Amino acid sequence: MPFSFKDVIDIVLVALFLFYTYQILKSSGSKAIFLGIFTFLILWVLVSQLLEMKLMGAILDKFVNVGTLLIIIIFQDEIRKFLVGLGSTRKWRFVRRWFSKDVRKGETEDRKYIAPVVLATLNLSKKKTGAIIVISQSMDLSNYIHTGEMFRSEVNARLIENIFFKNSPLHDGAMIIMDGKICAAGCILPVSSSEDLNKDLGLRHRSALGISQETDAKVVIVSEERGFISYAYRGEIHENISIDELRKALEE
Repeated sequence: MPFSFKDVIDIVLVALFLFYTYQILKSSGSKAIFLGIFTFLILWVLVSQLLEMKLMGAILDKFVNVGTLLIIIIFQDEIRKFLVGLGSTRKWRFVRRWFSKDVRKGETEDRKYIAPVVLATLNLSKKKTGAIIVISQSMDLSNYIHTGEMFRSEVNARLIENIFFKNSPLHDGAMIIMDGKICAAGCILPVSSSEDLNKDLGLRHRSALGISQETDAKVVIVSEERGFISYAYRGEIHENISIDELRKALEE
């Protein structure tokens, strides 16, 4: 059977699917499990199909038969994240923006938060005032918004500084920005159990890493002890970045 253009598309789609799956599992800390499953599948194909080892192949076949159920149980959170991200309306804005001026205008409005967030972060850093600002992307953050004090306000640098002022009742929690507006403050975030995180970083940074593993949100952190600015996204945290690096990360 000749190799056709359809086969090329098929290979590219499979490669993209595996890459996207790897990225999700990497951000959630399940990369080792994914690599283990991938290695097992290679071993199964080698033993059952190429070497035709009947006994070992039969044992591996039994594992493969129940593998789908096990994968669903093990990766239920990652599967949910994948489906939510796939069905998000923001994912399809790149299509709708060509047909609607309102979408392009909405995206411009959403990006207005960048300047006040950067200014507030700079001022908080100078004062060594701890802060954690979560900026939603395509995934819904309603579950985390409801853990704090909900309100809706324009993103204002002075307001952000007042919320994280040390005597403020909301300063210990996280602020969440969604659709270019401040939606809540004093929110509780999931804490990452990653062992790769710098031991000098405290609960605020672990919470930032945790929400970045669970969702695709961008997270800005200001250290209360040293005033350092950090940035978390897709399960990775970048420590002690400059204000220009922060602005660039938010604009991307």
